[in-house]
Amino acid sequence: MAQRKRLWIKGAIKRPGALRKQLGVKDKIPAGILARLAAAGIGARVKADGTVTVSRQLKRRAVLARTLRGLRKRGRKRA
Repeated sequence: MAQRKRLWIKGAIKRPGALRKQLGVKDKIPAGILARLAAAGIGARVKADGTVTVSRQLKRRAVLARTLRGLRKRGRKRA
């Protein structure tokens, strides 16, 4: 039961790497791009490695990526 409870986020991610593919970014997505995507309105143009039009799906993926990045930092044990 404890193992299943701990890995809940693994089941929440349906398409790993989809945001990177959609943006055309090779490595880690910079936090600045995620912030711009989350703040932009739907239909706006945002500059990533190329210029990308913000769709509803793209915006949702960017917001999820920001959230998961914050969870990772918050979950670390302090020395």
